[in-house]
Amino acid sequence: MVVMGSGGHTTEMLRITKHLNKERYTPRVYIVSSTDTTTISRVLAGEDSSGTYTICKIPRSREVKQSYLTSIFTTALSTVSSFPVVLWHRPQLVLCNGPGVCIPICAVVFLAKALFLIDARIVFVESLCRVKSFSLTGKILMFFADKILVQWPDLCKVSKRADYIGRL
Repeated sequence: MVVMGSGGHTTEMLRITKHLNKERYTPRVYIVSSTDTTTISRVLAGEDSSGTYTICKIPRSREVKQSYLTSIFTTALSTVSSFPVVLWHRPQLVLCNGPGVCIPICAVVFLAKALFLIDARIVFVESLCRVKSFSLTGKILMFFADKILVQWPDLCKVSKRADYIGRL
């Protein structure tokens, strides 16, 4: 399961997924925000016509410049919408890189793992632009993710859980 953001998050995730062994990581499920108008076409451009992937939309947990107070309600809606997606597709791996839409998916996967409904690993790749501090998503996923990967060595000093992988 690959959680796509928008803009730079999409670019980074497409760069990562371009190098995945598509035979090994099949079927792929791409999670896209329901209000994202460009990411689907970018995902389709990187996929072949084999049909070994699915694109699922869930409500965005937080719009750009949305207040933190109102984002509580939209995140709750996004989390509720994530349950059927996670339980239907039963991912073994969740790959995400920072968009807020990954929080509900990762929370549901974490809960499903705790209830022994699925056996999945959550891998969070901090965005390239985060040089000295973690994003809000990164700080939250410190509690959920199985693996935290960073692209700058200074971030390893901020969290002992982080593994430096270099620039992707």
